[in-house]
Amino acid sequence: MSERAPSQRRQFLRYAGASLILSLTPLAGRAAAKPAVLAVRVWPAADYTRVTLESDAPLKFNHFTVENPDRLVVDIEGVELNGVLDSLAGKVSTDDPNIKLLRAGRFKPGVVRLVMELKGKVNPQVFTLAPVGEYGHRLVLDVYPQTPPDPLMALLEGRKDGVEPLPSEQDFPLDEKKIEAPEVQTAKKSGKPIVDRLVTITLDPGHGGEDPGAVGKGGTYEKTVTLAVAKRLKQRIDAEPNMRAVLTRDSDFFVPLGVRVQKARRVQADLFLSIHADAWIKPDAKGSSVFVLSERGASSTQARLLAQHENNADLIGGVNISTRDPFLARTLLDLSMTATIADSLKLGGYLLGELGAINTLHRGHVEQAGFAVLKAPDIPSALIETAFISNPEEERRLKDDAYQEKLADAIVRGIRQYFTKHPPGPKAKMAALG
Repeated sequence: MSERAPSQRRQFLRYAGASLILSLTPLAGRAAAKPAVLAVRVWPAADYTRVTLESDAPLKFNHFTVENPDRLVVDIEGVELNGVLDSLAGKVSTDDPNIKLLRAGRFKPGVVRLVMELKGKVNPQVFTLAPVGEYGHRLVLDVYPQTPPDPLMALLEGRKDGVEPLPSEQDFPLDEKKIEAPEVQTAKKSGKPIVDRLVTITLDPGHGGEDPGAVGKGGTYEKTVTLAVAKRLKQRIDAEPNMRAVLTRDSDFFVPLGVRVQKARRVQADLFLSIHADAWIKPDAKGSSVFVLSERGASSTQARLLAQHENNADLIGGVNISTRDPFLARTLLDLSMTATIADSLKLGGYLLGELGAINTLHRGHVEQAGFAVLKAPDIPSALIETAFISNPEEERRLKDDAYQEKLADAIVRGIRQYFTKHPPGPKAKMAALG
């Protein structure tokens, strides 16, 4: 076949290019695929209940509340009712603190209506989250009770195991932004108190709810291990004369990093301990570690990467950015932070020494990095990596009741050493908790 002339070749290429474009372009009028809801999850807690709808594309929605009875209504446009949405009704347990019933139905063509019947007045937040990690697009329905549980009230109620009760509510300014913790001089139980006033220790089980944390080869979730260890630790601390522990979460729900810090400051905690189970790309990594905040850079590459991973918890767990407290975005608040970090390093040293008695230490010294959850300016704080959940052997130990008991005992011994050598002074009035 003879070679085409230049003008013929140009015309041929134009036609060929047009044909290629037509073959790759959807036919005019063909409807775009509708978003599909792939999964629904419900996370009940006294603090708030979260309902998450995960989809393969962003969902267009509007919402409103109705009274008598109290309901939250969410209309989702451009989706069809499917088996996943039909399953919503069975996702709500009878003991959910906030939701009575939840159902989905076809409201009109192309619109699915979700109706959430509530057990009381709530402050709802409805927002979307962009894909992150293994999650696709998420539509989040958070319902907060108008009268949320107050950790101070739990402290005011006192313990039922023989410890002297705290002052009455009238003596404790719950509604003030600045609060002072009560002084307790003695404890009505056997054993010599380590301290001569009540000390409060906030225990923070890492991750929770939508954020599983690291996942072991055997399928163990970090969030499950951290909660189990923290509950055992709370029991031991509460059994100590003049000591009391408060959990940032007591069940499987997500607590934003800033709220964890706020909860510790609300009860004017003397110590803050965040409990975790480490993970690394190599399954042979092992041992326990203790981290505290750094004013400058991280003490190692691994510490920096770990802090980045932990600080991403808000992205995975899901935080409504329109309500995020700016506290965590600030730099270190004041010069008192230097003294707090010095105390945190001392605390970390005692904890590390005791953990080394029951497990290999990943590093023989306390590490430092910019962990957002350790940024309370007035509370010595440490993050404990109990073991590597990514190591199959340590994953098995972390699930073992006896090993969890050993972990709790070791941490309490570290706390005792800290207070023995650094007795707490009188409670000073804290900065505004706004």
